[in-house]
Amino acid sequence: MAETQVKNNAQTAMIAPSILAADFAELGRDVRDISERGVDYVHIDVMDGMFVPNISFGSAVMKSLLGHAGVPFDVHLMIVDPDRYLEEFVTDNTGFITVHYEACEDLAKTLDHIHSLGVKAGVSIKPMTEPEVLDPYLADIDLILVMSVEPGFGGQKFMPSCLPKIEYYSRKKSMAGYNYIIEVDGGVGPANAHLVREAGIDLIVAGSAVFKASDRTEAIRAIKGLY
Repeated sequence: MAETQVKNNAQTAMIAPSILAADFAELGRDVRDISERGVDYVHIDVMDGMFVPNISFGSAVMKSLLGHAGVPFDVHLMIVDPDRYLEEFVTDNTGFITVHYEACEDLAKTLDHIHSLGVKAGVSIKPMTEPEVLDPYLADIDLILVMSVEPGFGGQKFMPSCLPKIEYYSRKKSMAGYNYIIEVDGGVGPANAHLVREAGIDLIVAGSAVFKASDRTEAIRAIKGLY
């Protein structure tokens, strides 16, 4: 499956714009546009109206972007019992499939399932979930997604309480030699991206801050810390 070079630098980070903030009438155009502006992934937020109080889209929408995305898909499943649908999100362009700790009855089994499909496995935690819950699984996780807003809707305000969690996973990674990527999602833009970069983030999800920016290239570079 597709993947990109991973950076681990306190001052710079990768970026994965969330298509929730794109123009759905011109989704292919928007995804093609950001793919040409230096992004590292396209973030695919899938919501079922059960795990979170909103419904977004399914695998058909993601697959319709295969001819437009010039970078891998970063798939975030905000759904109950995600094992039922994992296969549907596997494509040659799928880099990660991330499930929620809170939505899995047997997280170890779900991680094994994702890996059996030839895809890297991510786990996300909600803002009120303690970071230690993932300790038993860290050796088997390829990506940890720390939510900095309550999952379910775009455009929310960044929650600084996520920063100690990022620092926690960064320390664990450094001390034990884990290989996972640390990702953050929610309310991050050019004005506050330095906070998560300084905490040790590797990959930043940004929606409105990229797709609604007057200059998308400038927004992407600012969030990544390239200035």
